[in-house]
Amino acid sequence: MSDIKLGTSGWRATIADNFTAANVQKLSQALSNHVTAHTEYGFSGSQYRRYCKERKFTPKKPLVIVGYDTRFMSEYFARVAADTLSVNSISVLFASRPVPVPVVAWSVLENGAVGGITVTASEGISSLNGIKWTPYWGGPATPEVANDIESRLSGPGSGISKMGLREFGVLSPAVETAEIADGYFEQLSSIVDVNTIRKAGLKVAVDSLYGSISGYLRPFLDKIGVTTYGLHEERDVLFGGHAPYTGPESLASLSSFVAKNKLSLGIACDCDGDRFGIVDSDGTWISPNDMLPLILDHLAKNKGMRGKVCRNVVTSHFLDAVAKNHGFAVRETPVGFKFIGELMRTGQYLLGGEESGGATILGHVPEKDGMLVCLLALEMLAYERKPLKKIREEMRKRYGGFLSIKKSLSVENIKMADVTERLTVKPPLELAGCSVWRIDQTDGFKFVLRDGSWLGLRPSGTEPIVRIYAEAATTARLNSLVAEADKIIKGEFK
Repeated sequence: MSDIKLGTSGWRATIADNFTAANVQKLSQALSNHVTAHTEYGFSGSQYRRYCKERKFTPKKPLVIVGYDTRFMSEYFARVAADTLSVNSISVLFASRPVPVPVVAWSVLENGAVGGITVTASEGISSLNGIKWTPYWGGPATPEVANDIESRLSGPGSGISKMGLREFGVLSPAVETAEIADGYFEQLSSIVDVNTIRKAGLKVAVDSLYGSISGYLRPFLDKIGVTTYGLHEERDVLFGGHAPYTGPESLASLSSFVAKNKLSLGIACDCDGDRFGIVDSDGTWISPNDMLPLILDHLAKNKGMRGKVCRNVVTSHFLDAVAKNHGFAVRETPVGFKFIGELMRTGQYLLGGEESGGATILGHVPEKDGMLVCLLALEMLAYERKPLKKIREEMRKRYGGFLSIKKSLSVENIKMADVTERLTVKPPLELAGCSVWRIDQTDGFKFVLRDGSWLGLRPSGTEPIVRIYAEAATTARLNSLVAEADKIIKGEFK
């Protein structure tokens, strides 16, 4: 059972290697035990009971929402999970079709469920699958929750209750199957100004990337009167030969389609709908580091929304500049949306986001929601009555340049433990000809320089690579910081 580890987004593994029906059943049993026995977050736990009382829920039996994405055999693995929960006397509401993670998260909140399972590997390659656990608060599992679930994978009570592995893919009659998205779209309609979007006359391409937003986002836009064009809406468990993530490589066909057809915007989400992708009218891919500040400015300027802002340590300081302009405090977190989700749960934060394309806003689930951000981008165009390119130009004039980069460097032949120790004991105090103003070790090493540029280094915990992040006002400055990162990793610094 040591092979099942819950990371920042749950458990992921290779299909038919470690991701098997038997292991899904074992993890589902551990989740069942967590639900029935945890003294704070379980069905009888103090925190969950307080939560139910505050929201006037009176559950007589634990309820778990179960959903799945469009990956190979995801629905069958989801049925194994649902069946395991059911024989542990847990009620299950099973999604009737592939469903995005934010829809599961909202369904957890809407139904007062003790939690939700989604069978997904998010933006991972097609050979992977996984399980994401969403606790009763509708956001990512905290380290405390993840550790408790892992602890229940072995030892007393870890055996499968009252059953062996049933015929694969056969759902127990005790499990209720239902459409769970209606309440989610009612929630979106209460957040986003659909009337203003309808009147704007936008023409939008929606790329489902063969994932679970197919049948959700574009039909919603059609319903509110937006002219839409769909791409990659059919199911393809190989995702067209690309990882289903929202970077420029995966969205190349969306970029071409938008530019060729002279559309207002291109929007996309990854396989489970929690990350967003935006393409401008000329086909230019807009990074989350550039998009999140625009969304924040729109929420504050056009909608009068107020609150703090939270982002992870490697997200652009462009967001900070916009927040400062509106008088909003900024909180920095380690990488992993679970840390942002914890802050969003307080109700004090207007926006929480990360450079990898995850974000949410005040009044919504404390979970990444790519569909929400796509709708906010359309709302912004509708309010501003100008192209995204023009909005971006105006923002650059107002705030200056924020150029960022992310890359990975192999360290297979480098002893990173020695480099890390040296950086801790005697770090460089000058990089690329500029003095280091602050060193942040929240997650790896982040060197913030006097001129406002910064360099971040995060060793991977699973691969022999170091992820490099950098931001500067000019391309030359950005390149010099990346060159410094290479020297640091090789131990060539003073």
